[in-house]
Amino acid sequence: MHATLTRRLAAAALAVATVITTGCASSGTTSSSADGVIKLKFWGDWSGEGEQQFRTMTAAFNKTHPKIQVEYVVQEDILTKFLTASTSGQAPDVMFWDRWRTASYAPKNVLLPLDDLLKKDGIPKERFYGEAVRELTHDGKLYGLPLTVDARALFYNKAHLKEAGIQPPRTWDELEKAAVKLTRREDGKLVRAGLSMDDTGLFSMYLRQAGGQMVTDDCSSTAFNGPQGLRTLDLWSRMIKAGVYQSGFEKGLGEGTDAFATGKVSMILTGPWNITTYKKYGKDLDFGIVPPPSGPQGDQASLMGGFGLVIPRAGKQQDAAWEFVKWWTAEKDNAMLWAKTSLNIPGNVEAAQDPFFSGDPFWKPVIDTLQYAKIRPACAGYPPMEEEAVIPNLQLFMEGKVSAQQALAQAQQQGDRVLKDNNLN
Repeated sequence: MHATLTRRLAAAALAVATVITTGCASSGTTSSSADGVIKLKFWGDWSGEGEQQFRTMTAAFNKTHPKIQVEYVVQEDILTKFLTASTSGQAPDVMFWDRWRTASYAPKNVLLPLDDLLKKDGIPKERFYGEAVRELTHDGKLYGLPLTVDARALFYNKAHLKEAGIQPPRTWDELEKAAVKLTRREDGKLVRAGLSMDDTGLFSMYLRQAGGQMVTDDCSSTAFNGPQGLRTLDLWSRMIKAGVYQSGFEKGLGEGTDAFATGKVSMILTGPWNITTYKKYGKDLDFGIVPPPSGPQGDQASLMGGFGLVIPRAGKQQDAAWEFVKWWTAEKDNAMLWAKTSLNIPGNVEAAQDPFFSGDPFWKPVIDTLQYAKIRPACAGYPPMEEEAVIPNLQLFMEGKVSAQQALAQAQQQGDRVLKDNNLN
């Protein structure tokens, strides 16, 4: 998620004029002034353009809520500071939240459940994408509201495909054939990759396309070391052996030299945060987007990510914080203001289905993909399991240092241990 966040921040574009310029205090304390105005602290780790987008939203809220004034505070190392603040009386009132953290932090009793507040205000959970709601839920309690949703889709270079006489691939078989045909080498050196294979974190999406799953339903152990996992790595292996990609091909490339934007990669499975990047830096790039190719048995799968807003349990102004959270996420007009400000798909379903998205040739394929996109497993140990066990072993496989069987076996052994350790805590 961290690479996703970095790209999203860089890709987001400002689209509104009103920006609030409040100072950034380091304290998270809340206060009420003598005139009865409640002052809220809103913590997040987006800076730069992302910070300005947040300030646009706080300015809009503050203008229509004179008795509640929200200040956005940028926090580096936000999780560590949040846990410390939660026990020291310095907790913020609202936090910007990477949703997949919920399973790990809800058990720590630092987040406020919102079910009763939703019920009191008659806001149905169905107003939001179900998978995003599920990612914010732990042990049957909802701990936040979805702010953004995203889904991986296949971005392709129209000129490259036209030159090769092929259509955007819809299946694994078509993807493999297209990737091989689109690849270009000069004197044995890879100069154009048919498909970017840089992100081994997409293994879970390919695995689901193959009909598999990453962990057991009860989160007790891994489930990827089997026929579906081997099928996934066999696909990767065939493309690597055909010369489609080589480890490190995109290493060190920034936004302006992004391999897809500059035509060094013909196809890439990525998310909507890159639409703006490719439009900005792809001077000669004409690209299209289609849902991810389906697997051998026709299974469709995409990976959903995104963010939410949560209210810390230790916050001192929870009612006012709730007004801010529901205003931003549950009301379509405000969700649309956010969408147009940040160019993120809102977690509010009605807003996401607005013609702003559904009528746009770049956004519509992503909106369509959201219908079957799934979150990562909502297990406390899943994030460290993927980051510490799965991805490093898959990287060794991509570099040709271990076989598919070895990579999966080592990832299983290490991953089971991580899941067990987290289940005990």
